[in-house]
Amino acid sequence: MTDERAVTPEDVEKLNEKLAADAAESGYNLNPDPEFSKDLAESLLINEARYGYQACPCRLAADNKTEDMDIVCPCYYRDSDLDEFGTCYCGLYVSRAVADGSEPLQRIPDRRPPAEERTVPEDAEPEPDKTAVGPLKYPVWRCQVCGYLCARTKSPGVCPVCKADKERFEKFM
Repeated sequence: MTDERAVTPEDVEKLNEKLAADAAESGYNLNPDPEFSKDLAESLLINEARYGYQACPCRLAADNKTEDMDIVCPCYYRDSDLDEFGTCYCGLYVSRAVADGSEPLQRIPDRRPPAEERTVPEDAEPEPDKTAVGPLKYPVWRCQVCGYLCARTKSPGVCPVCKADKERFEKFM
């Protein structure tokens, strides 16, 4: 981990450009206010320096990646929030209607359950079954962020849809 004071304007600009490119490539939209998006990008970098991962800057992180996996950006709640409210909780990602100005950006409730109601996987990186699952030759992996499914021996390194890391996949079947 690096010192959060080491986050430079160049780092922020680089992450913001990456977030925007990944969002556009995956069919998502960043908040149309560039300063707001850059502030969130800076906060993601600060959290990465603090915790070693980019926890949502608008939520209290536990400093335990396994416990916080649901709020590592992009968080598990992003798509549900976009569908229902037109924005994710922190406002980094917005619907097309919000991005083009036809709907206003609004505050939304946090759908993350309280800590005592969240379940933490017993094994953060489960080993895939080497046996066939039912009639399938390979296990099916599901991205917990966007729902992307794939059948292969191991989960993908990065989700091709939302760019979430391999640890964001769960064995689906």
